[in-house]
Amino acid sequence: MKALIVDDNDIARTTLAHLAKQVPNLTIVNEYSNAIEAYNHLQNNQIDLIFLDIEMPEMTGIELTKNLSGKDIIIIFTSSNKDYALEAFELNIADYILKPVMPARFLQAVSKAQSILESRKEDVEVTKDEFLFVRDSNITRRLKLDDIFYAEAMGDYVKFYTREKMFAIHGKMKTAEERLPKDDFIRVHRSFIIAVNKIDTLQDGGIMINGKFIPVADAYRKALNTRMNVF
Repeated sequence: MKALIVDDNDIARTTLAHLAKQVPNLTIVNEYSNAIEAYNHLQNNQIDLIFLDIEMPEMTGIELTKNLSGKDIIIIFTSSNKDYALEAFELNIADYILKPVMPARFLQAVSKAQSILESRKEDVEVTKDEFLFVRDSNITRRLKLDDIFYAEAMGDYVKFYTREKMFAIHGKMKTAEERLPKDDFIRVHRSFIIAVNKIDTLQDGGIMINGKFIPVADAYRKALNTRMNVF
């Protein structure tokens, strides 16, 4: 895992660099005392993780994070001020460590980052045998497509619902939509993809599947009606 340390405090950077040396497979590529230099570095270099201070001159850590929107970079904030925590987590960061950074807390945050990185590498894969492979905790399971009732986006996760169980994977709804066969599944909402043959009833504003009301957004209603031969 390749990482940057971005902090305007020399001691804080030294502490993080020392802690990082204790972690196998974690490499600090560079250290920066301001966010603008880090931003410039990231325009031409691939980085997995940033240990990022928040209160810095010229550009704050939160501003840098917003400027990196769309890049698959894991962010761990390191700050002496807990007041930014709510705003930070709304940016889907991996963790928020209060200074001074303790070794155990540092390792906990890095472990979380490693889990996120590993889950991103676990592609949702459809085989010719009509199975979907999903990562359930630390186990990759084979899920039969015909068992899936619907998929729901929930933050950075996609949840696949079957009659017996729900499986959550770290990933994007767009990826799930691309991998699920279009002959059997259709998107009906920004947050929902449904199995067409699992629809029980259609009603105003949505559909019912296995006792669950699924909203149908106006943007998808025409395609669903066409698919269901509704006139």
